[in-house]
Amino acid sequence: MKVYLSGEIHSNWRTEIETAAAELDVEFSAPVTDHATSDDAGVIIMGAEENKFWHDHKGAKLNAIRTRNAIEAADIVVVRFGEKYKQWNAAFDAGFAAAKGKALIVMHGGDHQHALKEVDAAALAVVETPQQVVDILRYTLTGEAP
Repeated sequence: MKVYLSGEIHSNWRTEIETAAAELDVEFSAPVTDHATSDDAGVIIMGAEENKFWHDHKGAKLNAIRTRNAIEAADIVVVRFGEKYKQWNAAFDAGFAAAKGKALIVMHGGDHQHALKEVDAAALAVVETPQQVVDILRYTLTGEAP
């Protein structure tokens, strides 16, 4: 089963899921989580831009190639919303996954419940912890509850 892990990049939630799901037959993918690489890849590959708008535009489009491909290939998309930043890109990924009919799991704390109500409504599961994601993956693959 292919699982795309989208969302905040400031904690080790991806590693927690991958480690706890190591015995499951799951292939994980994710966006580039290094800020500098993600932000600058467009101009590194396609050429410098003086205007910051076009710099960011190139990076966003290049990252969209990677993200769209990974979401399309995924069986399940997990989108984590962290506490520190507003992850507009994560919300976009959740909407794209929902529009593509992907099984969507959304992870965030209770303090984001109201702000993410529309995203949560599109999800098949809304959880707060990486372990809950792993439990869903295990149940999906084996039918076994924790």
